[in-house]
Amino acid sequence: MDILRTEIDGHAARADELRFPALVNYGHFTAMQVRGQAVRGLALHLERLDMATRELYDTGLDGDLVRARIRHALGDEIADATVRVIVFQADPGDAPSVLVTVRPPAEAPARPQRLRSVPYQRSVAHIKHTGTFGQIHYGLEAERDGFDDALFTSDDGIVSEAGISNIGGVRNRVIIWPDAPMLHGITMQLLERSLPGAGLRARHEVIRLSGLGSFDAVFLTSSLGVSPVGLVDDRKLRAGPEVITALADLYRSVPWDSI
Repeated sequence: MDILRTEIDGHAARADELRFPALVNYGHFTAMQVRGQAVRGLALHLERLDMATRELYDTGLDGDLVRARIRHALGDEIADATVRVIVFQADPGDAPSVLVTVRPPAEAPARPQRLRSVPYQRSVAHIKHTGTFGQIHYGLEAERDGFDDALFTSDDGIVSEAGISNIGGVRNRVIIWPDAPMLHGITMQLLERSLPGAGLRARHEVIRLSGLGSFDAVFLTSSLGVSPVGLVDDRKLRAGPEVITALADLYRSVPWDSI
């Protein structure tokens, strides 16, 4: 992992400050792609951080402070990057700390993704939290067997989310998201807001592994953007290139918000 910069509360992270996040896996974060020091859905990222901070630490997190921390970490010289903002509280009662990492920018893979299903449910799934052992473990296992990521399901095959992405299907110009515990991702939210203008709509319903083949297309959304899914386990899925392109274009049409 090529990390260009790591700052905590507006200064270069010191070893003693990294001790808590290194040893105690309790906190939350958001990840974003930055281009020209701007982000799609910035207000949603800030809202996510504030709401999770209130739930975990019983205090809010000022959005302007977060923006200042990101701007400082980018400096004047970094315009395009992958930025992760992690919030943790080393001592109960203290103000939460804001850790910002800056890495090179990345793009969503255009190649159809190959997913391997695994029965697994993230705890407190509505929060993008730092307890990611299961996600990393099953994702690495999937990669070792030739897949791109893991797809999480219940014990009886109800689909929830992928290791680092939301998953959705398209049927008759309707976007269908899983009706299951999962993260309401930022890219997912931005797409939902843009669908009506493209003559599309969305709903949630129970999606089973056995039913993935019924969709015109299956796709992933993450901070990288939109990617098609071509295979789940040994099930080949319909490519649906036109609808995937339309969704990717719809996401790319979302305006950038200056940090």
